[in-house]
Amino acid sequence: MSCHDLPARPVRQQEEAPVSQYYEMGDQTLWNPSNGASRLFLRQVDLHQDELGQPSGIGPMEADACQIDPVVFEAFADALLARHRRTSHAVMTALSEGFVATVLVLAERAGIEVRWQAADAAGNGGREDVQVPAAPRPTGEAWMAALRQRSRELARFMAT
Repeated sequence: MSCHDLPARPVRQQEEAPVSQYYEMGDQTLWNPSNGASRLFLRQVDLHQDELGQPSGIGPMEADACQIDPVVFEAFADALLARHRRTSHAVMTALSEGFVATVLVLAERAGIEVRWQAADAAGNGGREDVQVPAAPRPTGEAWMAALRQRSRELARFMAT
């Protein structure tokens, strides 16, 4: 008996798994990342919520979509930006910069104006997670310009 003589196996219809997820505010899609990027982002959301001690406003992912509460998200983005500015630890800054830039893109797309001046003022106060030897800290203007540029670059790759 050859393989051609074997009875044909029924072909199972596989459900197509969605390949992306949606971050929405009302009926506006702010971002439509791949599942892997979304998973990583949501894990970082959880981490930063814990670090900041406040909710993000990013709702649970249900049926491959989640809603973002603009009021709660604005407060989260402001607190995240202020913490990022206060941190003078080079490794922590590097680890969080991409997440902060991603949040800034979402805030911009949602029409939320983050409080850059308040974040810069927070950077002039008490410092968190100081590194020894200390990394040079950019001026407020240089810091804002660099982070804004990073978020603009990232926005090009964040499909809506």
